[in-house]
Amino acid sequence: MLDTAKEYFDYRTMVLIVALVVIGLMSIYSATYDAGLSDLAFKQLLWAIGGAAVLLTMAFLPFKVLQFIAYPSYFLSILALIAVLVLGKTVSGSQSWFSIGPLRFQPSEFAKVATALALAAYLSRSDVSLRSFRYFIIASGFLLLPVVLIMFEPDTGTAIIYVAMFIVVLYWGGVSKFTLVAIGAPLITVIAALFGTTWFLIAVVTLGLIIYVTKEHRLAAAIVFSVMVLLGISVQQIRDGLKPYQQKRLETFLDPTAYPRGAGYNVLQAKVAIGSGGLLGKGYLQGTQTQLNFVPEQWTDFIFCVPGEEFGFIGATIVLLLFMMLLLRGVYIASIMKNRFGDILAVSVTGIFASHVFINIGMALGLLPVIGVPLPFLSYGGSALVTNMAMAGILMNLYANRKQY
Repeated sequence: MLDTAKEYFDYRTMVLIVALVVIGLMSIYSATYDAGLSDLAFKQLLWAIGGAAVLLTMAFLPFKVLQFIAYPSYFLSILALIAVLVLGKTVSGSQSWFSIGPLRFQPSEFAKVATALALAAYLSRSDVSLRSFRYFIIASGFLLLPVVLIMFEPDTGTAIIYVAMFIVVLYWGGVSKFTLVAIGAPLITVIAALFGTTWFLIAVVTLGLIIYVTKEHRLAAAIVFSVMVLLGISVQQIRDGLKPYQQKRLETFLDPTAYPRGAGYNVLQAKVAIGSGGLLGKGYLQGTQTQLNFVPEQWTDFIFCVPGEEFGFIGATIVLLLFMMLLLRGVYIASIMKNRFGDILAVSVTGIFASHVFINIGMALGLLPVIGVPLPFLSYGGSALVTNMAMAGILMNLYANRKQY
């Protein structure tokens, strides 16, 4: 019986999730300990218990049911994203929340799972190939619909997660190298242009060579190159079109010292907190930056600072290793799936986790602009935690059904 359990129950993923959730609860408690908000840790514990029930439900859901609910869940998630634009509550400038009594939840979080399911269901069809322009556009439509609705809230950080997940799915799904370059080149050029003319020119030359090498035909290559250059040249106009708070975040990313007591404050204090932890840290509940509340609402987007300060380089490394093992586990499950739906769904979930980890820790280290992306299983937030637990349960379900065709 024990051998059967090992064969079908993915205890490795379960151990990783439990470890991350425990670290998250400890970090949230520490971050709120002297802020008079210790009840947040208790609320997160309740969400974790509810999330555990969701994880087990998704893990033991019949595989055919998982496939069957793909399109209905996507349809319902789109309705929820439309409804929140009309009936939702505005928090931090974004109308992205539903409030029911004391509970608040964010439909864009749950829509991540639904979008991953719908993409997997569509791309697993035997007649669909991402190398066909028609099917590529239809697959893109599954992504663009929720992204556009989320941008209307507006919630740029969450929208970026969807796009990052889609790029991973495209790569795994066999899209041509030229298509990937065509998607990424304009974005890279815009980012390079933000750092000045020199970086812009380096990006144009480098990406121009890559486009030339991977081109499928000359006209397409010329169009992509032209769009890339025009967007790079238009960066200033694009920048002027951003909302004031978005402009400040961008300027803070380029130079955190520009607003040391304003938009750049969180980033500077986060770097101080992580750096001050040293090798072994200051001890649990002993972090001065954390306990003296130098980082506002540290229990959300900047939660990585807590293990970084209180457990030092060792603690931060352990967190990173746990995430790395989770991501590698997701890729492994995708690689051993016999079922096309399962393999695309596994890599979709892994892509969502990877983009969250990369962006959030990049924010905390000042390597990426602050765009409000939480750290999976660690940051405070019920919607995000339950969604992440659901995706972990999906990975466990896929592992158990890895031999199904």
